[in-house]
Amino acid sequence: MPPDFRRYVTADGFSQFGTHVTRVALPLVALLVLDAGPLELGLLSAAEMLGFLLFGLPAGVWVDRLRRKPILVTADVLRAVSLASIPIAALFGVLTLAQLYAVAVIVSTATAFFDVAHLSFLPSIVTKEQLPKGMGALESVRSLAVLFGPGLGGWLVQVLTAPIAIVADAVSYLISATLLATVKAKETPSGERVSLMEGLRYVLGHPILRLIGLVGAMNMFTSGIWAIVQPLYLVKELGVSAAAYGLMISGAGAGGLLGALLAPRVIARFGHGPTMYGAAVLLMPLFVLVAFTGPGWRLALFPIGMALISLAGVMLNVAQGSYRQAICPEALRGRMNASLRFLTWGSLPLGGVVGGLLGEAVTVHQLLWISCLGAAAAFLPYVLVPAVRKLKITDDGGRAGTDAKQDSRV
Repeated sequence: MPPDFRRYVTADGFSQFGTHVTRVALPLVALLVLDAGPLELGLLSAAEMLGFLLFGLPAGVWVDRLRRKPILVTADVLRAVSLASIPIAALFGVLTLAQLYAVAVIVSTATAFFDVAHLSFLPSIVTKEQLPKGMGALESVRSLAVLFGPGLGGWLVQVLTAPIAIVADAVSYLISATLLATVKAKETPSGERVSLMEGLRYVLGHPILRLIGLVGAMNMFTSGIWAIVQPLYLVKELGVSAAAYGLMISGAGAGGLLGALLAPRVIARFGHGPTMYGAAVLLMPLFVLVAFTGPGWRLALFPIGMALISLAGVMLNVAQGSYRQAICPEALRGRMNASLRFLTWGSLPLGGVVGGLLGEAVTVHQLLWISCLGAAAAFLPYVLVPAVRKLKITDDGGRAGTDAKQDSRV
């Protein structure tokens, strides 16, 4: 892989590492420092993804019109500055839930632009044949961040308090911005006014991309509920310490790392479609396993189940991610990625609000079961739609050999 790709991946590593520290620290700031309840945690979870819902589609337009590297660097700097305001406010004793919500919205908006540009930037650095390996490397980095980031985040919360732990994420974004600024890539932005809806029409008109959007939307909706359940059930209900909580979440990283290493080989051996199908078959019972998490020995079901879920989930992500990057025309890639982000991540705020309201009406353990069963059901279309098992990359937009128009209607 070229040197610029290594800098690109290293930058992503710093960014992902800090992000997973904050994913532990931010809800713990609300829970432990500001005494937030289920509804407040649900609103925070919604705010963390609101940017994808509001700006997901416009982000794709800008990414297709402009050079992607400046967008990446600007988004990193904006995220660093906004997150740094949390420990500063905490030091002066003026931190409020309103500020947490505001920072979460700003960060999610910057991330909406960053993620679309980041995915669309990759084909400018590697060849089409290198895309599965490139996606696998990114998933390896993400899995390493999941493996070590939450554990570090929990330890920092335990030692330094939750607001101060967020400093690590702010610094990581600054390092990422610096590294990305040094990446050289041949970008050919159109500079022309492009249609906001063209990417969405492309996704909805392509049977496999439409299916990916549907599954992603259902999965992210349940993830909005899951984001509330984790700290409430493990920390408040079962009495797990902040450090132990971070380590338990880190368990997912081990499985994800293995999945990222295996994915390119599995895809090369079986193809994109069979990999997606097989991963979905594995994921559904694993979510049910996690729902049995409880006191005593059953506490171990959480890290074990999450590690296996991450293994299968990463393999699925590499397969569908490299597939859609390979089949999409360059001029539409930003809007295609933005449209899928809008459809998938845009459903997470709704899940957060619904989860918060449910958390006021049912027990936390019941909410755990709701989120796990919902997540299992989300992947059912990949198993039921015959076109997924036949899927392969072709020169006609990935439709050949699938009978897609007939087989992928859901």
